[in-house]
Amino acid sequence: MLLLVDYSSLLYRAFHSLPDTVPMHGVYGFLNMLARLLTDQRPSGFAIAVDDDWRPAFRVEALPSYKRHRVAEDGEEDPVAPQEAVGREVLIALGLSVVGAEGFEAEDVIATLAARAGGPVAIVSGDRDLFALVRDPDVRVLYPKMGVSQLTVVDEAEITRRYGIPGRAYGDFALLRGDPSDGLPGVAGIGEKTAAKLVAEHGSLNAILRARGLAPAVARRLEAGREYLAAARQVVLPVRDVPLPPISTVLPRSRANAAALAALVERYALASPVRRVEEALGFKETACGRG
Repeated sequence: MLLLVDYSSLLYRAFHSLPDTVPMHGVYGFLNMLARLLTDQRPSGFAIAVDDDWRPAFRVEALPSYKRHRVAEDGEEDPVAPQEAVGREVLIALGLSVVGAEGFEAEDVIATLAARAGGPVAIVSGDRDLFALVRDPDVRVLYPKMGVSQLTVVDEAEITRRYGIPGRAYGDFALLRGDPSDGLPGVAGIGEKTAAKLVAEHGSLNAILRARGLAPAVARRLEAGREYLAAARQVVLPVRDVPLPPISTVLPRSRANAAALAALVERYALASPVRRVEEALGFKETACGRG
C-alpha cells in the first residue's frame, strides 16, 4: 500500500494542538504523527506531498475569491511557515520522499501520485477536497479525528453514509455546495442538503445540469450559477496530471544526510520525535545513537 501524507494539513494540526512552549512544536508534533503512521499503517511505499504554492495562480484566475481571506496583511508572517521549512529539511535529511510542484498544491501532487500508483493508495489528510479521489478498492482517505491515533477510513461507503450521495460523486457535490473556508461560495441558494439531494437523484453534476423537471426555483439557481460552476471546476477538483518527474516512493533504510539531520536535531531539540521516526523506519542506528 502506498501511503501519501498531506504535509501542510498535518503540520497545521500539530502546530495548533501543541503548546508553543515546546520548541519547534509544529515539527515536533508532525514527526510524532509520522512515526505513528509508519508504525500503524506499515506502508510498502511512502511520500509526503507539500504545497509549493498554497494559492495557485490558475485557481485564483478562475475564482479570485479562492483563499483570499487567508492572505496575510502586509508585514504579517504565517507563524507556521518557518516551521514548515525546518520540517522539510528534517524529512529530506531522513531520506523520505518530499514531493512538490511549482504552481500546484499538495492535493494536486497527491492526486497525481494516486493516479500513477499501480496498487492501493491511502491518503492521510484533514482536507475534505481529497474525498473527490476516493475510489474503491484502490484509493481511500484516512481522515484524522485525534491526531493520527484515530483515523476515519473514508471509502465510498463512508461518503455515502456521511452525505447520502454516490461514493464517487463527492467532487460534484462539493462544486454545488461550496466551501466558505476556501472562499468558495457554491451555487447561491443551493446548500448542502439540496446539493446532496440533487447528486443522489441524478448521480453527477452534468446529469443535474441536463435534467428536465427540476423544481423551478432549483432550476433558476442552477442556471444562474452556470458561470460559477464552470470556474469552480478548475478550482475545487484536485489536478491529477501535475507534471512531476519520476518519484521514488521507496522507504529509506538509512538517513540520507546524517550530518544535516544531527545538526537539525540539536538546534531544534527534536531528538525524541526524530528517534521515533527512525525506529518506525527500522533504522539500525538513530541520530542520537544506537536504537
